[in-house]
Amino acid sequence: MTGFDEQDLRLAAAAAIRAPSLHNSQPWQFRLVDGTIEILADTQRQLAVADSGGWAVRIACGAATYNARLALAANGTPATVAVRPERGSDVIARLTPGVARPPTYPEQDLFRAIGHRYSNRRPFWPDPVPTEARAALLEAAREEGAWMDLLVGMTALGGFAQIAQSADRVLRRDFAYQAEMNSWIHADASADGVPVTAGGPVAEPDDLLPQRPYGMHRRGAGRDFEPEPLVAILGTEADHPADQIVAGQALQRVLLTATNAGLASSMISQPIEVPAARDQLRRSLRRHGTPQIAIRLGYGDPGKPSPRRDLDEVLLRPSAEHPRPAR
Repeated sequence: MTGFDEQDLRLAAAAAIRAPSLHNSQPWQFRLVDGTIEILADTQRQLAVADSGGWAVRIACGAATYNARLALAANGTPATVAVRPERGSDVIARLTPGVARPPTYPEQDLFRAIGHRYSNRRPFWPDPVPTEARAALLEAAREEGAWMDLLVGMTALGGFAQIAQSADRVLRRDFAYQAEMNSWIHADASADGVPVTAGGPVAEPDDLLPQRPYGMHRRGAGRDFEPEPLVAILGTEADHPADQIVAGQALQRVLLTATNAGLASSMISQPIEVPAARDQLRRSLRRHGTPQIAIRLGYGDPGKPSPRRDLDEVLLRPSAEHPRPAR
């Protein structure tokens, strides 16, 4: 194959926009350039308070990159990936056609999982995650160049919960942070942000892990959060922008692996967003690398994905300049 075409671009972008992003802000754009597909950070959608450094944008665009790769591979046109090919630009990744081949069975399975993945913020069932599923999740992170630790036992889990709750209290005291988050919570059929119906139940004092105040409904009797959830910490050896993009790709592979195994998942980013909490988490793990995201995993009631913007809204024409906000 000499190069990707418009059909490949739309195929890749349609899968990419199903990636997760902080408050479902969807900070990405896509374009076709000289037979390559580029994933760009849409800095107009970068959260000014919660993501002033661009970490969340790079995680989200890394996850979108993985989805795009997977869609192309499932179509028999795998891509090689150049991460941050032009330093200082908004190009997160550039996909170049590789050698055509039939998709593998795992690629087909993960591709089919894209449309079914969503953040489940409700209580999970008490059923434990099987050993083989845990091993598959750890391998998914490793395959994408990241590491992942599963917190086993109440000592490790309780330590993480204290860090996460402390970080959440810091963010709740930040009025600008809360105002920004509230601007992304919608009660209508908005194409971005978090629908109130996708939020978990209102947090209660006895909850082990912090909950975002996306929803306002009270939990029913016997619907408390699981007392011993499976929590995974995903990280990278370093914390440069390229490492955060790698983490985003690994995150999405882990989430799709979980979805394919019938698991529910939601992300916990509060201890990553607060620098002191992030460093405390790193030290608690006895890791030299950097935690990039925490994931709650388990079995839960079915839900549905949050809405996404129309595909044509995120496609750039070759002649279009990527907009950059004034600084």
